[in-house]
Amino acid sequence: MKLLTANTEKYSGDNLILRRSLKMFKNNKILAVIPARGGSKGVPRKNIKLAGGKPLIAWVIEAAKTSAYIDRLILSSDDNEIIRVAENYECEVPFVRPSEFAQDNSSSSDVIVHALSKISGYDYVMLLQPTSPFTSKEDIDGCIKLSITSKAKSTVSVVKPDKSPYWMFEMGKNNRLKSIMGSRYLNCRRQDLPSAYIPTGAVYMAESRWFLENRSFYSEFTIGYEIPKERCLDIDTEFDFKLFDFLIRH
Repeated sequence: MKLLTANTEKYSGDNLILRRSLKMFKNNKILAVIPARGGSKGVPRKNIKLAGGKPLIAWVIEAAKTSAYIDRLILSSDDNEIIRVAENYECEVPFVRPSEFAQDNSSSSDVIVHALSKISGYDYVMLLQPTSPFTSKEDIDGCIKLSITSKAKSTVSVVKPDKSPYWMFEMGKNNRLKSIMGSRYLNCRRQDLPSAYIPTGAVYMAESRWFLENRSFYSEFTIGYEIPKERCLDIDTEFDFKLFDFLIRH
């Protein structure tokens, strides 16, 4: 099968005439990238597997298209079928991701660096994961507003975990337990423990120039944008698909 190439009649690179006017936030142009490679291992063809009645990737595309501030939304993929599905949901695919950035050991940072090498002129870049189908317009635009008004170099969506890491253990020799955070927390009430947050894996944002220098969304300058727990399902297994279908139906 011949690999798809960018649709040059529909998409003309940085000179693309958008079907909608620039939105921006505080005069900042925002590029959003959805990464979706074809070689997922845990659940084969995960990004286009039906979830809640439509391809998994469709959920985040539809949420991003309702954003009040995203100026350009693109897909980065190496896969023919994923590209077709994304285009069916009116997501722009201006290039095909090279295979060297679509391996098991390829990072999301590699994907964003490659996208920024192809598309310039945007003040901020946002990564939206297709495996977070409950991501909403409120999450996307809230992250954008917080990041820009706070003048943050990067912002990552986070959530409070169900179980505090201050009550977690390593298991050593002879199954002996050792507190990860120190034994002084083990007898604390939950409400007395320090607040803890974990990345949701859904939304990441950074200044474009800073990201190209840092090549990561994480640094001492990173801030967190809290997303409600009910929108933080991360689809990574067959059980996650079943859970998502159940939640959508109910």
